Amino acid sequence: MKTLGLRDIIGPIMVGPSSSHTAGALRIALMARNLCGSAPQKAVFRLLGSFAHTYQGHGTDKALVAGMLGFAADDLRVRDSFRWASAKGLAFSFTPDPQADDFAHPNTIDVTVTDESGCTVCVRGESIGGGAAVITRLDGIDVHITGEHTSVVVRQRDEAGVLAHIARCLSNEGVNIATTRMFRERRGQVAYTVLECDQRVSDKVRRAIAEHPGIFDVRVIPADSTASEGEGAKGCPIDEEQALISFEALDFASGKELLNWCDAHDSAISQAFCAREEALCASQGCIADTQEYLKRALDVMRASTLRPIEEPAESMGGLLGSEAQRMRTFHASGRSVCGDLTAKAATYAMAVLETNASMGRIVAAPTAGSAGVVPGVLMALGEEHGFTDEDLARGLSCAAAVGFLITRNATVSGAEGGCQAEVGAACAMAAAATCELAGGTPAQCLNAAANALTSLMGLVCDPVAGLVEVPCQKRNAAGAAVALVSAEIALAGIGNLVDFDQTVDAMFAVGKSLPFELRESALGGLAATPAACAYCESCMSRS
Repeated sequence: MKTLGLRDIIGPIMVGPSSSHTAGALRIALMARNLCGSAPQKAVFRLLGSFAHTYQGHGTDKALVAGMLGFAADDLRVRDSFRWASAKGLAFSFTPDPQADDFAHPNTIDVTVTDESGCTVCVRGESIGGGAAVITRLDGIDVHITGEHTSVVVRQRDEAGVLAHIARCLSNEGVNIATTRMFRERRGQVAYTVLECDQRVSDKVRRAIAEHPGIFDVRVIPADSTASEGEGAKGCPIDEEQALISFEALDFASGKELLNWCDAHDSAISQAFCAREEALCASQGCIADTQEYLKRALDVMRASTLRPIEEPAESMGGLLGSEAQRMRTFHASGRSVCGDLTAKAATYAMAVLETNASMGRIVAAPTAGSAGVVPGVLMALGEEHGFTDEDLARGLSCAAAVGFLITRNATVSGAEGGCQAEVGAACAMAAAATCELAGGTPAQCLNAAANALTSLMGLVCDPVAGLVEVPCQKRNAAGAAVALVSAEIALAGIGNLVDFDQTVDAMFAVGKSLPFELRESALGGLAATPAACAYCESCMSRS
């Protein structure tokens, strides 16, 4: 299981509109590209599960091509990837297979890539939420490649001495092996060894490994890095063994454990999560850049809330455009029925979804489909209560702690748990952040988060036409308002009969009980109404 860090919750910073279906799909294609021996020349994508129903509306097609070109998730060229592919001579095609049942995860893609040398690689990838992805099959052999660490993938004969040779080559260059797994169909035949390493693996090491006569080829997949490799802040080497012990004490498995640590150390939740992030990075031999990353995330969040108000743009599906500007105009007219804080939070939340739906740059917090709630609330709080960026970074860290606990113990994927897992989780994160910024205790912050989850429990994911537009934008605005009310209740000292941990468990159980049609398939809820179906039919007639 992937060890979750700050960037997994407040991130990725990405081009919209969907963390699972855009950033996660891009990650699958990027890993497939790295498994090729040379530049990809042709790629065929077989889309399964929810991808088969929503791939065009979520920009999955553009993201897959972008990943095959080597683009990062936050590269604005993603939205023009087809044009870039044409310029670079990359041929591609998509085969949606909505009737298939030969897969486990609802977000699954089979990729067949032919590189410039004529070699073909077949990969199955799963987008597991929040932009993360796992390769589960390689050339017909079941594997498990997460990209959490630098991965060395060796195709070899299943014979004695090969693994020892690989380990020796890595050790000679000071590369520490975190995990080693061998995957094979039959003893003595072709096998894959997948090694996850704590450091970067150079081409020199790759060539040394490939010299063994029992090895056919060696591929290196770079890590999804959480920080910079190197020495400690004062120039001293990081003691990874001691850092791992420190991290284990900070790797909160539940809200109860988090509160216990906060009580024992007289700490706010934001401080506890920053301490965990520092310890996580140190345990991986890295220098944490937590504050720098939080600042960058806030900068992207601010831009995504302001640009649609100043320069409205039509969304990819044509269902959104200028709503945030109209909200701002209405608020300025003096006729608003909400107070200034709530009106601004709702306006900014809607603006982020416009940025997202037009394939602009946003921060998934915790997902792209729910990316408006946390920045909407934080930017409004900053304006109305005078919080500095340093204050807002504290709020963002507190929000990350709540999102981490929900992701660890339940899900933030709409395809797995419905919109309650996306906007519900974002609402809980924003409520906790608001509570901490307003001087609430850690216990009150988790009460606020539980209030938010309770209020949105059972919320289905039913994107019209498979687009992250309707009803997503308005749900983000409503989620921002619910977050503020949830924090207000907790700050008033009103407790909960059901605590945060049990509320997360209940939300997860509800999500698993939702039928497939109500989990991001665009087949139920509002997506199945006559008006939505008529819109889909009109789109098909125009295409």
